[in-house]
Amino acid sequence: MKKILLLVALFSGVVNAATLSVGNKIDLLVVDGKAVKAERFKKADSIELSAGKHQVVVRFDGEVKRGSKKVIYTTRPYLFDINMGEQNVEITLPRLTTESQAKAYFDRDPKWLLETEGGEKLSLDAVELIGEGFGAYSDMPALVAEYNKNNGIIIENGNPVDLQKTVVEVDDKTGKIQITGDALTQLKLWYSKASKDDKKAFKIWMAEHDFN
Repeated sequence: MKKILLLVALFSGVVNAATLSVGNKIDLLVVDGKAVKAERFKKADSIELSAGKHQVVVRFDGEVKRGSKKVIYTTRPYLFDINMGEQNVEITLPRLTTESQAKAYFDRDPKWLLETEGGEKLSLDAVELIGEGFGAYSDMPALVAEYNKNNGIIIENGNPVDLQKTVVEVDDKTGKIQITGDALTQLKLWYSKASKDDKKAFKIWMAEHDFN
């Protein structure tokens, strides 16, 4: 019986997973807060993901022409949410061959597309991540973690959860803000926004109180 259950679980995992890949000159950097591992001397270009919502970070990084020369053009990282189903999907961009072409494209609102193996093309709502200081992009997971902290997003059970959308409601007519949601969700929101010192102080406070 245990062997049968194990086989069913393994089979279910395969059925409910699909591959997310990226097109030419696109780097797959971070998925659900974790860096995507690449093989030696090769960029990461695909990952198998379960069905559901995932937070993905990519960037354009490739060889383009500057006159008669070839140079590497690299953008800042872009973050977006992707809803994975059972179809394999690919993140794509238009073909960019020259530096001037690439600069012009990314200087205005660049369009990132998600193409399914069935031929459907979906537009992705991307957020450009802007780091500060020297080496701001050397630790991509840290940059993403900072963005998530500032925006009330946590990675829970492998999926991004926007706590601000869950517990904060704004009346479109009056602009009045109302805190909603259960107490646990509200605690997660405020804890995600707290500094390291605040979190430490909160843990000490919890340890000093009896919540039984």
